Amino acid sequence: MRVLLKTTLDCSADVAWRAIRSPAILQEVVAPWLQFTSLEPGGFPAEWPGGRHRMRTTLLGVIPAGDEAVDLSYSTRGDVRIQRDSGGAESGPLASFHDWDHRIAISPLPDGRTLYRDQLLAEGPIIAWPAAWAFWQWRALRLRALAPGWATHPALR
Repeated sequence: MRVLLKTTLDCSADVAWRAIRSPAILQEVVAPWLQFTSLEPGGFPAEWPGGRHRMRTTLLGVIPAGDEAVDLSYSTRGDVRIQRDSGGAESGPLASFHDWDHRIAISPLPDGRTLYRDQLLAEGPIIAWPAAWAFWQWRALRLRALAPGWATHPALR
């Protein structure tokens, strides 16, 4: 399965980069469909460092959906900054997806906004593909709606 997202965000690339590295912003982007609770000592960091981070997932905040891990790495190619998550679900219904490879690329646009590109490659049951595609569309709506406020968001200071 391959799910792609390409959109323009009304914020600078520096602000967008800080936002995609923020567990607090992740929670806002996926709400209300998913909610994450850290399984790490001390809870979520203010900013995701590279490496593996475990969390528990619930649907709509009440339906257990299993545990998952983000396994993050970061790179830069010219003015493009890339976050790669090669983790994935460890239990629950989302564990039917495997070979998880989720990449987000952040690029500055000449007008000061951000080109946001997002790609998920994963293997999973064909019946789940429409739901994954629909969820990615929800992410796009949330990203565009939230991005203008990120420059002053308390989690990104």
